[in-house]
Amino acid sequence: MKFSEIISISGQSGLFKYLAQASNGIIVESLVDDKRFPVPSNAKVSALIDIAIYTDGEDMALADVFQIMHDTLQGAAAISHKQPAKELTAKFVEYIPSFDQDRVYNSDIKKVFQWYNVLQAAGMTDYNSELKDEEETEEAAAE
Repeated sequence: MKFSEIISISGQSGLFKYLAQASNGIIVESLVDDKRFPVPSNAKVSALIDIAIYTDGEDMALADVFQIMHDTLQGAAAISHKQPAKELTAKFVEYIPSFDQDRVYNSDIKKVFQWYNVLQAAGMTDYNSELKDEEETEEAAAE
């Protein structure tokens, strides 16, 4: 499973793996229960690889956030997204101390913990390998 294939669908809980293009949308598979279903082309779909977290400096890719969490937790699951907002924020500060507290809302932090735990349960362990491969390819093409 590649991180670039993981998507979120507005109005649907959980995360999904992109499988194929259909004539009227896409086919996805739930990471929670492995059910496959079509998503219409008018649905709001976001690839996790395109999501970033606001920080005091440059925005941090969600893949980098997940990799930091994975390394810090040594591959274990994070605290539940159902914990009180203050606990989630305190834990998030441990992982990303420079996140912009004015632009990153409690709902965003809750999603980060929920998505990390879904990916961890699905066996995702390396979030940045594709990004490194892309950078190496771009560097080789530039030479």
